[in-house]
Amino acid sequence: MLTTTRTPLPASSIDYEALGDRLKAYRIGASLQAEDVAAQLGVSRAVVYRMEKGEIVKIETLERLAQLIGTSIASLLGVEVEYYSTALGFLERMRQLEQTSDRILAHFEPISLLLTSDEYLSYLRSMLMEASPRGLGKGPVEADVEQMLSIMAERKAYFELRKPNILSLIGLRELERFLHTGLLGRVDLPDDIRTLRIQAARNEVSRIADLMESEPLHVQIGLVDDAMPASTFQVFSGPKRTVLAVSPFRLGELPNVRNGIATVTASKEAIRMYEDMIKRLWKSAYKGKTGAQRLRKLIERI
Repeated sequence: MLTTTRTPLPASSIDYEALGDRLKAYRIGASLQAEDVAAQLGVSRAVVYRMEKGEIVKIETLERLAQLIGTSIASLLGVEVEYYSTALGFLERMRQLEQTSDRILAHFEPISLLLTSDEYLSYLRSMLMEASPRGLGKGPVEADVEQMLSIMAERKAYFELRKPNILSLIGLRELERFLHTGLLGRVDLPDDIRTLRIQAARNEVSRIADLMESEPLHVQIGLVDDAMPASTFQVFSGPKRTVLAVSPFRLGELPNVRNGIATVTASKEAIRMYEDMIKRLWKSAYKGKTGAQRLRKLIERI
């Protein structure tokens, strides 16, 4: 009897787990609950959760999902740039990327959230509410702020637990402005509050000086005495791939979490260009005890 052997099908080039992560980030960015998506698609909430865990879905379902959450199938599949028009969706995507990264190259204004003190998030809550357009009152704005803070708290906790390597570039000019302004959401606050918030900013910069002096194995900090890019960025490197995230959103003094478009891409050309810029800035940056002394002199002068 003649028998035939079937040639095994090639493995799919689609990373379904990453697809599920992007689905969740876009859904959160669109301020949709899982049950909202389920109702729109005519499926159960359990089906939505399974999709966000990377279970295979029909292409027709993906098309409807993309329309619902305001993106394209190409972005969902990760074959082009991912665009995030809300800080909420972008922060969720960063949380996902950080949890699968062994190395992070970062520039945030003025300081990477992952390196801030335990008190920073409580000040950030006040700053974000102060920075919200007046007259909106309570409601979606406050709810979004709380959800953002929850995501950021999870990011900080996971960073402390896993301790991936982080190389953080910090602009001295941005730090100087940070020390002058303090942890404020807007400038027309009472003098006593401004004094308190300026001291809080000094504490954060002192913490960075301490980190630079103690030099933990997983933390490298470089102070750049030059103009820094207008957008913040992170390069996430993990066992599967390297991804670049670029953002107009700011979590420092006078924060912005309302307006701008953040991007995430695995483009090799974009990653190479950013890595080249990081290497150039790192080469001339102040590091270690020299950098710590520079920061302490900056604090004394201001």
